[in-house]
Amino acid sequence: MRWREIKQKRQQPVSPPQPGIDYAGIAERVKAFITDMFMIYIPILYIITYGLMGGKDEFQSSQLGPLIGVTLYGVIDALFVYKTGQTPGKKAYDLQVVDLSTKQTLSFVKALWRFAVFILCSATVFALLVPFFRKDRRALHDLLTNTVLIKRNS
Repeated sequence: MRWREIKQKRQQPVSPPQPGIDYAGIAERVKAFITDMFMIYIPILYIITYGLMGGKDEFQSSQLGPLIGVTLYGVIDALFVYKTGQTPGKKAYDLQVVDLSTKQTLSFVKALWRFAVFILCSATVFALLVPFFRKDRRALHDLLTNTVLIKRNS
């Protein structure tokens, strides 16, 4: 048997993009993420740094401050995704997070789980490169939580 024939038999098709779904592109995802950082996370860090801890030196020497900030941001992000499927950044770029199988907005627990998996996945370079190799542009945290980021107005 020739190598070409063996390779053709062994190739399994990657799950093709589902018809009728307009997947969000990488650029829109990044812009929405940056917008969320400026609109939600930076104010949280400012309040923690200057309101609760008394200054940047105390914040920088603390491990509790950043942990509280990320946890609070995760809860707020999950609330937005649970209520409307959109954070302010995603709303600015007409994106919505939905469950892949039902096409409905996520439950609060699933939205919180998606954020936790996002935090864990963002620690690896591989996770950042996954959308570049997929036709549906789903990130690793979307694959692990069975969610998808779609364009609302196509």
